[in-house]
Amino acid sequence: MKQTNLSIFIPHKGCPNTCSFCNQRFISGSEKAPSPEEVRAVLAAQVGFLAQNALQAEIAFFGGSFTAVDKDYRRELLYTASEYVKEFPGQYVGIRCSTRPDCIDEAVMEELCLYGVTAVELGAQSMNDEVLKANLRGHTAEDVRKASRLIKAYGIELGLQMMTGLYKDKPSYCMETAEEFAELKADTVRIYPTVILKGTMLDELREKDMYRSFSFEETVELCADLLLFFEEKNIPVIRLGLHASEGVENQMTGGVYHQALGEIVKGRIMLRRMKEQMSRLGGNKFIVYTDRKNISLVTGHKGQNRDMLLKEGITFKIKEKENEYLEITSVK
Repeated sequence: MKQTNLSIFIPHKGCPNTCSFCNQRFISGSEKAPSPEEVRAVLAAQVGFLAQNALQAEIAFFGGSFTAVDKDYRRELLYTASEYVKEFPGQYVGIRCSTRPDCIDEAVMEELCLYGVTAVELGAQSMNDEVLKANLRGHTAEDVRKASRLIKAYGIELGLQMMTGLYKDKPSYCMETAEEFAELKADTVRIYPTVILKGTMLDELREKDMYRSFSFEETVELCADLLLFFEEKNIPVIRLGLHASEGVENQMTGGVYHQALGEIVKGRIMLRRMKEQMSRLGGNKFIVYTDRKNISLVTGHKGQNRDMLLKEGITFKIKEKENEYLEITSVK
């Protein structure tokens, strides 16, 4: 049975400061935090849909720093979610939340365990203290380490979120962040290339020509490196790039955002693997054998891989081969 998240957004509620990139209204798509009654209505409405589509869901409180919101409000939400997990175990299989690394301690973990929380995601963003300070994160890399170890000690799934292209960031810092995530034994990772939104500190720095995020091409290459790294470490990357949002599209002034970013990055990885095999074989005409499900990755988003190889004088034809991930032969 497939598993998904049923996301409940708690916009900007509880955050102790505003980070350089944050304009939470547009990221969450809402300014109003839902009441427990509204959450209950959403959960009730989705039970039938999940059952009919053979889906199971974790109830996910995202959008703000969940463990920093008003304690009574937080407990009402957790109680509501836990009741639905108990009543509909075939549809709701756990509770997930996202929060800041400096908003986790033993008392918070005891509360989360009491209500059956199954996963906690930390918005680490970077493990470089210079980057964290420059972007007004208000916590250090050591806070991420302490919170991560505590979450793992309580037997709860650890998710770590990183951003690429922040103010004062470097690709090498991003790879070092990934290495630390692996050392902390993250169970899942999300990668968010920086999107510059109107009204943020990053936007002001951009206007003053004091900040330039990574380019689209730099980001694609970096994210390909990151995906390959986490794949090697058997750590699932459960999200690459912000979800499609009209608010983000209308408010962004720079950075990297594309609705198909994940597909583009996976296509780039496929291109690397193709070029490696082609280089070994020699020549400029090839047949690529691959499973039907991988054809779009071989050609690349909107044919990008085919176009990039053509610029190097290389052409290829695709032939389907069941269960064959990638096999290339040269054509005389």
